[in-house]
Amino acid sequence: MQRTGAHAKTRVFTIIVVLSNAFGNFALARGMRGRVTASALDYLAAIFTPWVVLGISLLILWLLSRMALMSWADLSYVLPVTSIGYVASALIGRFLLNEQITATRWAGTLLVVAGAVLVGRGAPHSKGSL
Repeated sequence: MQRTGAHAKTRVFTIIVVLSNAFGNFALARGMRGRVTASALDYLAAIFTPWVVLGISLLILWLLSRMALMSWADLSYVLPVTSIGYVASALIGRFLLNEQITATRWAGTLLVVAGAVLVGRGAPHSKGSL
C-alpha cells in the first residue's frame, strides 16, 4: 500500500514538473517576444511584466517540485520521464506561439516520446530506494 502511494505521488509530481516547465517557458517566451534587450536595465524592466512574472513563478514551482521529486525517485527515472516536457514545449510553441517546426524537429520530438515511454514503463525507484 505504501509503495502504491509513493508511485502515485511520483506520478503527480512528474506531471507538475512537466507542466510547470513547459508553461513557464511559454510564458517567458510570450513575455519576451518583441522586446529589445540591449542593456541590463531592459532585462530588469522585462522581469516585472505580467507574462515574465508568470513564467518566473512557474519555473520556481518547477524547480521546487523537481527537487522534491528527485528526493525520492531515481535520477535515471526522473530525467528521461520529465523530458516529455520538451514535447509539451514543442506543441506549445507550435500551437500557442505559431512557431514553424521542421520535420527533423518533430522526428526528434517523437524520439523523446519513445524514450520517455520506455523509461516510464519501469518503476521510479530501484530496489535499494524507499
